[in-house]
Amino acid sequence: MFRNYYPDIHVPSVFNIDYQKLYQKGYRGIIFDLDNTLVHHGDDSTPEIDALFHTIHGIGLKTIILSDNTEERILCFLKNIDSPYISDANKPDIQGYQKALTILGVSTEQVVCIGDQVFTDIYGANCAGISNILVDFIRLSDEKRIGKKRWLEKLVLLLYKGSSRHTNRIGNIYIEKTEE
Repeated sequence: MFRNYYPDIHVPSVFNIDYQKLYQKGYRGIIFDLDNTLVHHGDDSTPEIDALFHTIHGIGLKTIILSDNTEERILCFLKNIDSPYISDANKPDIQGYQKALTILGVSTEQVVCIGDQVFTDIYGANCAGISNILVDFIRLSDEKRIGKKRWLEKLVLLLYKGSSRHTNRIGNIYIEKTEE
């Protein structure tokens, strides 16, 4: 019942993913969500994120930003990163995911989606037949409240963690590293 809401793997952040292993497993593209996945909502890119994209591209992986944000917001983020994007994606609608595959020139088996929201990023990727990685959403230290959707996500993740056949379906791509 909840299978389409379960991520293939759940890691703390984009810095806990071994992108070289993803490449070795046959992945050639990454669909990234933007806000609260790569940076806090509305923030510009950081030198660490810029370096991460440089590393990912150096490995041979293509990237694309798939976001419900406006083009203006995404372009502001991408000022130091060379990556295509899709704005106003209306996730979890699978059309954005399918368009991302076309732009990247990869098949569903060759791409992974990385995002912070179960009900948009993960659900949309699962419906599109795309492997996916859930990262913890980025919160500022002074943020105490979370929205209702985040509480529902916590419930889905409890069910996910209790189902061993649904966890870690991508394989060992987790690396111990704190967010930079």
